Amino acid sequence: MSQVTFRFYAGLNQFLPASQRGQTLSYSLNGPTAVKHPIEALGVPHTEVDLILAGGESVAFDHLLRPGEHIGVYPPFTTLDVTPLQRLRPPLPRPPRFILDVHLGQLATYLRLLGFDTLYRNDYEDEELAAISAAEARVLITRDRRLLMRSRVVYGFCLHTRDSEEQLQTVLRRYQLFDNFTPGQRCLRCNGELQPVPKAEILHRLEPRTKKYFDEFHICPQCDRIYWKGSHYQRMQRFIARLRQNEGEDE
Repeated sequence: MSQVTFRFYAGLNQFLPASQRGQTLSYSLNGPTAVKHPIEALGVPHTEVDLILAGGESVAFDHLLRPGEHIGVYPPFTTLDVTPLQRLRPPLPRPPRFILDVHLGQLATYLRLLGFDTLYRNDYEDEELAAISAAEARVLITRDRRLLMRSRVVYGFCLHTRDSEEQLQTVLRRYQLFDNFTPGQRCLRCNGELQPVPKAEILHRLEPRTKKYFDEFHICPQCDRIYWKGSHYQRMQRFIARLRQNEGEDE
């Protein structure tokens, strides 16, 4: 049986068993095999791969492996421009839009707080997540690598931490979003785009102190929730400042 060898680089090693990390791995061929199949069989979702080199040449996921070939597999590059090489997927729309797996509710709130279009429900089925991600060119964020191995998923990101603030920092670094914050644009509850609303129109819904001390309001046209710059606004500003301070730190 013919064999090829694989080497996974940088963060892709997190998907491999400890004994295989940083090692050259052998893979047995049994008939014509596209390179995407063994990459995922070895545990790495295709959404995490940004560059594949076969014998030093850039190839796509449908590249048919040849006996004795050596394959180098690389994660997304953030500081090196690899656009002249083989593209594995269409360019990601900017700014990216997201859809989150059911266990990532706090991360969804954080992303919406920063102004990013983020779909989330705690009852999404896996097939529904994959379908929406593909249909709307959204990045599917999850901690389930198997979900990202579904063939219809084009853009995806697998998180390796349960801490929501660490998750947020990781997403912001992965997609270079620190210059794209637009806080106050999204409803934290439902992701609707907020719109200004005259105080007179909502006066009957406000608490006495809110009526007295605030004059600028926004409303979500989808869920009817009202927003204003109360005490939470200062906490939000401190939170954003902390994110920016941590921008250059390693994951």
